[in-house]
Amino acid sequence: MSSRSPRGAARAAAFRRLSTSLVLPVRPRQGAVAAAVLSLLQPAWSQAVADPAIPTLAPVTVSASGLNLGEDDMSTPVSVLEGDALVLRRGANLGDTLAGEPGVSASHFGAGASRPIIRGMDGPRVKLLADGVEIHDASTISPDHAVTSEPLLARQVEVLRGPSALIHGGGAVGGVVNVLDNRIPTRRPENGFEGSVELQGRSGAREAAAAFDITSALTDHLILHLEGSRREAKDYRVGKHWAGGDKVPGSDSANDSFSAGLSWVGARGYIGLAYSTQRARYGLPGHSHAYEGCHPHGTHLHCGGHDDHGHGHGEEEHAHDEHEHADEHGHEEVHAHADEHDHDHDDHAHGSPWVKLRTERVDLRGEYLDPLPGFTRARVRAAVTRYKHDEIEGSEVSTTFRNKAHEGRIELEHQPIAGWRGLIGWQGSQRRFSAQGEEAYVAPTDTRRHALFVLEEKRFGDLRVDAALRHEWQSIDVDSLTQRDTKHRGTSFSTGAQWRFQPGWSLGGTFSHSSRLPTAEELYANGIHMATSTYELGNDQLRKETSRNIDLTLAKTTGDTTFSVTGFHNRVKNYIYANTLDAYERFQLIEYAQRDATFTGVEAKLRQQLGRHAGVTVFGDYVRAKLDADAGGNRNLPRIPAQRVGVRLDGNYQGFSAWGEVVRTAAQRRVADYESVTPGYTVLNLGASYRMKVQRLDTLFYVRADNLTDKLAFAHTSFIKDAAPLRGRSVTVGARVSF
Repeated sequence: MSSRSPRGAARAAAFRRLSTSLVLPVRPRQGAVAAAVLSLLQPAWSQAVADPAIPTLAPVTVSASGLNLGEDDMSTPVSVLEGDALVLRRGANLGDTLAGEPGVSASHFGAGASRPIIRGMDGPRVKLLADGVEIHDASTISPDHAVTSEPLLARQVEVLRGPSALIHGGGAVGGVVNVLDNRIPTRRPENGFEGSVELQGRSGAREAAAAFDITSALTDHLILHLEGSRREAKDYRVGKHWAGGDKVPGSDSANDSFSAGLSWVGARGYIGLAYSTQRARYGLPGHSHAYEGCHPHGTHLHCGGHDDHGHGHGEEEHAHDEHEHADEHGHEEVHAHADEHDHDHDDHAHGSPWVKLRTERVDLRGEYLDPLPGFTRARVRAAVTRYKHDEIEGSEVSTTFRNKAHEGRIELEHQPIAGWRGLIGWQGSQRRFSAQGEEAYVAPTDTRRHALFVLEEKRFGDLRVDAALRHEWQSIDVDSLTQRDTKHRGTSFSTGAQWRFQPGWSLGGTFSHSSRLPTAEELYANGIHMATSTYELGNDQLRKETSRNIDLTLAKTTGDTTFSVTGFHNRVKNYIYANTLDAYERFQLIEYAQRDATFTGVEAKLRQQLGRHAGVTVFGDYVRAKLDADAGGNRNLPRIPAQRVGVRLDGNYQGFSAWGEVVRTAAQRRVADYESVTPGYTVLNLGASYRMKVQRLDTLFYVRADNLTDKLAFAHTSFIKDAAPLRGRSVTVGARVSF
């Protein structure tokens, strides 16, 4: 006779119904596996619903959600790094800082430039924001251009995958990264004065970094904020047994950042201004002039003796052009390309090319409660950016890139209407981009964009429903006698729901229809680009991209066992990509083309608490990206990240905390034309920290060891994966004092 109570029996029946609903849509074998997994979760389910006193972590507000939703209220997955977790994860750039998050990788162009890649999508499909306003640098144009955001000065970084943040741009199909900082104070410090100082050192590149921030109340309402950072690093070491040596030539970097902000803070809101500047210098690994004479004849390259075009398009015929590849038996091998090393040696003997970058930005931010009848909040964001970087060889400037941009954004949150809470908004921007010199492969352009958007949500008991709509207009004027001006417009919408069917459990889903308008670089590129060893051809006949995305997330957020599993499927009509037409050695002729494409994948994280002071986490991600069947030929898209899986063990006791993780990145064998296989690798990372009071100052000491076994590893997402492998073993030591 069962001892289960009637209420417990009802819960068990509900669990069985959910299990059946999840298993039915899949094939029998898959259904059996799913049922077994759900049965294993039933004890944790029963514990969660039976114990109303299970502790819950304090909610984390997601600023980029528009309505300041909590991290657990989003219908699609969100990652938020803040506090000690952010301090211990920060890398030299934004891409390296976020590369360990499920579904996120990095473009990796040496140490100076690295941009986040989300679900296999990069460039303009991943929008980078500084507190809601786009970071207007040149990183969307080419992977060798740095992101002008300093992780040392960030207080919170939000990663919204897929269509989570439609209000920030219909083109952000991959997702949005929103970096929050303290440039403009939003409140008065409790004691009238607060701040922090941080020092950091890292082996492997003799890297040193320092940062400070100070916030002071000048009057009851006038608040001043100052912050700055400095970072320097030499060429970094790679893993063992690289044919190119033990360090990556031309991978040194240095940058300085400073910001001053002043705001007026009152009972109903704040408004403030901030001036920020950043100067950087970093090398360009793998840069070679061996292909300067290459030029296209139709769809073929002419590079000296490259007159025949019988090259194959598969990985095997081009595997010998790569330093590392998998042989036909699947074994990993390392090979040196003698001709390439001769070219590299000649270039390095005369000094590696490097970038000298400077950007200045003025931000306006403000929020005001009850601004107008019928509205509860007004929010304004605006920024003016002046960006310039020189690519220098020896003592000569070879190419100069300039980007002058301004952007404004206004949001009005209305009072609830029939239970619906939401906002309406307008966003407008203008970007004047130009390149002059040897590698000015894009004509000067003037891009204007405007958008209207609306976001609404309503709660029906345990069910929360949201919907967003955005319409964008874009016009691009090009300074060229042979290319035409273009105009595009597009409408995007999304709808989602989250059902909290049991305490601590939720099932969320989102459907979105997004329009991405082509960028100036995709439309008008026409010239050689040495940094990526490509000759790029734009296409001013490109049409807008249209994607239909479905996300489903099952999550458990309370109890000793917590997890989140997300599956996504994205069909993209007229997907714009760099199609390789021909290649000579490492040099490729690419043309921006359009084909229908499909992105499918999964992201998962499961944590099990092991007593009061320890826990273990298993995490992983996978994305499959390919052109649709009617495209013909090789359907694989280039530079798609390989699947990953990892295990992390962490513990804490009083002020101590420690962690260790093993992460396995699989080999990427699904390669595009003229692309080689990238072998898999396993890395071991360790870390520890201790928080204490030093002279009544809150002090955090930390140490982190990355790639402890010194494994030689290559990033498949990188244009220069063979010229710049990932970092070898390095140890980071730092201290942060808050007052």
